[in-house]
Amino acid sequence: MDGLQVCRKIREADLPNPPYLIILTARDKKADIVKGLNAGANDYISKPYDNNELRARISVGSRMLELQTKLIEAKDALTHEAMHDPLTGALNRRAILAGLEKELKRSRRKASRLTIGLCDIDHFKRVNDTYGHLAGDEVLRRFTQAIQGNLRAYDLLGRYGGEEFLVIAPDSTQSYEKQLYERLRECIADTRTPTDSGEVGITVSIGVAGLDSGTSVDTLLAAADTALYKAKRHGRNQVWYASADMRNDLK
Repeated sequence: MDGLQVCRKIREADLPNPPYLIILTARDKKADIVKGLNAGANDYISKPYDNNELRARISVGSRMLELQTKLIEAKDALTHEAMHDPLTGALNRRAILAGLEKELKRSRRKASRLTIGLCDIDHFKRVNDTYGHLAGDEVLRRFTQAIQGNLRAYDLLGRYGGEEFLVIAPDSTQSYEKQLYERLRECIADTRTPTDSGEVGITVSIGVAGLDSGTSVDTLLAAADTALYKAKRHGRNQVWYASADMRNDLK
């Protein structure tokens, strides 16, 4: 490839933090310069060149890259802030629902398994009333850390609302699902949160629902919510499955 082809290939790659490209060539006609810039070059120097000029142009490129990197970092920070719950660091409701919609489509396309677990901290109001809201905030943070530490890198966790959290387990197997939600329940039951008002222990109830050919986001969430209600009605601190088939498969 010549220099113009290299420039085009690099720009076609659509890199998140693209390089600053300077073309150094013996061609010095305006038409050649225009071609180089249109191909994606940021700057153009004709041979024979002056070393000081080349250094100065490289210095300009360095400053531009520093500015570009800072802008990208600022954009990434704003994106992260817009997608995450500020207290717990988990995905916020909007982001976790968007993630569920995406994973549902992917699971249908690949004909792969997917389950969700709607998790509700048992008697959380009692924690706030007994230990105070600052302690309640610490409990939510510790809860999130405990759950996240028991998920795979591509599982998703989001704060669905208040003390409710949503776990999404895509591309899973029956053996993984069989262990996952009970492991989460046991992990939370074993977790103690130290606070200024004393050590706090909590439990969690989990409603689990799985993908089938007719499932939408709303119906899947409704099934998980119904299972969660049954878990709480039958004594809390337990996992309840949305259907008999799931109970037979996963329990």
